[in-house]
Amino acid sequence: MTTPIRPKDRDAVIQSLRAGVVPRTGQHLIQVGRVNEIAALIKDIERIADNGSGIRFVIGEYGSGKTFFLNLIRAIALEKRLVTAHADLNPDRRLHATGGQARSLYAEMMRNISTRSKPDGGAMQSIVERFVTEALKESKATGKNAEAVIHEKLEFLSEMVGGYDFAHVIAAYWKGHDAGNEQLKADAIRWLRAEFTTKTDARNALGVRTIIDDGTFYDHLKLMSRFVRLAGFEGMLICLDELVNLYKLSNVQARNSNYEQILRILNDSLQGTAVGLGFIMGGTPDFLMDTRRGLYSYSALQSRLAENTFAVKGLVDYSGPVLRLSNLSPEDFYILLGKIRHVFAYGKTDDYLIPDEVLKAFMEHCSKKIGDAYFRTPRNTITSFVNLLSVLEQNRQITWQDILGTVDIRPDVNPDLDFTPEETVAASSQASLIMPADDEDSLASFKL
Repeated sequence: MTTPIRPKDRDAVIQSLRAGVVPRTGQHLIQVGRVNEIAALIKDIERIADNGSGIRFVIGEYGSGKTFFLNLIRAIALEKRLVTAHADLNPDRRLHATGGQARSLYAEMMRNISTRSKPDGGAMQSIVERFVTEALKESKATGKNAEAVIHEKLEFLSEMVGGYDFAHVIAAYWKGHDAGNEQLKADAIRWLRAEFTTKTDARNALGVRTIIDDGTFYDHLKLMSRFVRLAGFEGMLICLDELVNLYKLSNVQARNSNYEQILRILNDSLQGTAVGLGFIMGGTPDFLMDTRRGLYSYSALQSRLAENTFAVKGLVDYSGPVLRLSNLSPEDFYILLGKIRHVFAYGKTDDYLIPDEVLKAFMEHCSKKIGDAYFRTPRNTITSFVNLLSVLEQNRQITWQDILGTVDIRPDVNPDLDFTPEETVAASSQASLIMPADDEDSLASFKL
């Protein structure tokens, strides 16, 4: 007997797929394929929980399911009692900057920080509360003063870069907790979320002389990973998507500075010095392999991210830092359509809108329209299938034969090669030579 799907979960999945975005919840309802890749990431999660570290670059074509894969791994990490934080990079959120973009990225991650009990983000206060609760339990068990126990735990953080002020802010939260001072608690959470923009405001509110800014972005991630372990969690997993925005940066120096930050994170992760901290970064093949603008343009990264030369002729290696998402097969896609049909019917097999043969007919229709891209990069195809089911659900007088031939399906167009405005020139009917503005690259690009 099948388990019914709650309307809330069903609608969350269907509405997301119809809009062409990844569902925030219910990924397990439509997950297919990529068993080996998931198993490799689960090993990473277990290593992070065992005082280790890890980093993965999840590489896949536009529309191939990178974001879905990252969200699925994040959900698994939450089940394994890790804390997760995620964010998408954009022009205002980068790994390295001098104008506040790195602080903005950190603030976004801390707003999205999640635990198993708070999977949708906003878990910062509950993490700090859990730390205080654990300290109070230890205080009762050992007979020590609660404040002394907290300072003893925080001394471990004070030895790290930026750790003294970090520990001071956590202690300030405890004082607010002990005295019932809600403002002090709120100010401490604001500091931890990097929401203070000036040191003066932070000093007036908490008595600390530093804030989390562009220069201390990564150091505070390492501090936070140590802190969540003190609070009783197994570790911390950082999920960063849309790294192609670094590839699209027009300024060579800005791009290389971000790649240097990635190199620093990569070295720490591979050497095991970032205890209990893992990274998953999503990007396209161009972002990785373009020797002019991608990660391979930075020689230190190219040597570290080079693929295993023995993994040829069908041989695979899932242990390296680069994890290429395998394409879905037609069989996988058939199963995926069946799962979407199942979700659409609230998990009730008797309420299916279409029989199995329609799934095959739909796949044949897609193949004629756009070729094998329909299952390799299936975003638009899935959206069309959901639209088909929606019409059939609301217009019971028609049959699938009446409308299947009218479904217009187009291949996804990759916008990742659309660079920033200063790099492009208005399109014209004649070929034009484009030299990117504010770019020191020695090669020009041609556009027709």
